[in-house]
Amino acid sequence: MGKIHIPDDVMLFCSLIFRDEAFKDNATSLLKERFGEVVFHSKPFAFDFTRYYEEELGRPLYRTILAFAKLAPRDSLVEVKIITNLIEAELADKGRRRLNLDPGILTQENICLATTKPYSHRIYLGGGIWADLTLMYKDSTYCPLRWTYPDYRSEEMINVFNFLRRLYKEKIRCLKA
Repeated sequence: MGKIHIPDDVMLFCSLIFRDEAFKDNATSLLKERFGEVVFHSKPFAFDFTRYYEEELGRPLYRTILAFAKLAPRDSLVEVKIITNLIEAELADKGRRRLNLDPGILTQENICLATTKPYSHRIYLGGGIWADLTLMYKDSTYCPLRWTYPDYRSEEMINVFNFLRRLYKEKIRCLKA
C-alpha cells in the first residue's frame, strides 16, 4: 500500500487573452492583489490559433502569461478559477468580457489548466471546475497531449513553461534546504 503524503505546492500562473492593453493591465493589478507578486510576465504573443474569442473580445488578440512568486497548494485550483472568473466579470461591460483569464498550475511533472467545461480527459475538482491536463513533462521538456490546445503546443509556450519549471524547481529546492 502506498503511503499518503501531501505533494509540494505548485506555481500558479494565469494566461490573459486580450485586445486592449488597458484591460490587461487592470486584470494584472487585480491578479497581483489576489495572488501576490508576479515572478514572470511573458511578452504578448499573437493569439491567432482560433477565432473562438473574437466575437466577444474583438481582434487582434494577444496572450500573455503571468506566473506568481508565492507557491500554492495543488488543491487551490478551484478557488483560483473562481477568483479569475470574478475578475473577468468585474472588468466586463454589460456582461461582455473584455479579456479571458485562464489560470493553471505548473508542477515538475505537468501543466494543468482550470476550466468550467467538462470533457473526456478532464477531471472534476468541485465547485463547477474541472482540471485539464495540458502538458506532461517528459524527456527534458513539456510535451503536448492529443487534446492540448494548439497554442499550448507552440514552441513559444513550451519554452515559457520550461523556463518557469526551472524557476519552480529552484524555489522548491530552496524551500527544502
